[in-house]
Amino acid sequence: MKQYTLRLDKTRQRPVVILNNGLTALFDTGAYIPVWTDDEDILISELGAVLVKGNVPLSGFGGSTFGNLYQVNLEVGGILYPSMHMIANNEINATFNLILSATMFEGLIYQIDTVNHVLNVEIPDWESNIRKLRVVNEDGKIFVLCGAAEV
Repeated sequence: MKQYTLRLDKTRQRPVVILNNGLTALFDTGAYIPVWTDDEDILISELGAVLVKGNVPLSGFGGSTFGNLYQVNLEVGGILYPSMHMIANNEINATFNLILSATMFEGLIYQIDTVNHVLNVEIPDWESNIRKLRVVNEDGKIFVLCGAAEV
């Protein structure tokens, strides 16, 4: 079993992960879709995101809205998400760059340790650290598919 430990921002009351590239991400165990909450220009210029589709529906506790669907290569600790789908919507007025959804960690074991300010993620031997996450829109409904990719 592989384990990755990510630092949490000690100054926040919510689990905000500090990523290697200086970005910050809210680890949201209730989120279904990863969401970029900052300026889309940063997503494109810093992470090389490519627009897949505009005006995609997005809903949550705050209600419903729309955002742009991008494909991006992302690394969270040692977990790789090649060509991952992410919806960009900066209407949230967040103090972090993105929301890491629970679906991104499907099949993994995670622990939010607020005492030591870390997020521990364990990858079972039958899973890979290379994850394939896709957002699929079928008949007006959004589906998120995530699993291990072949190594």
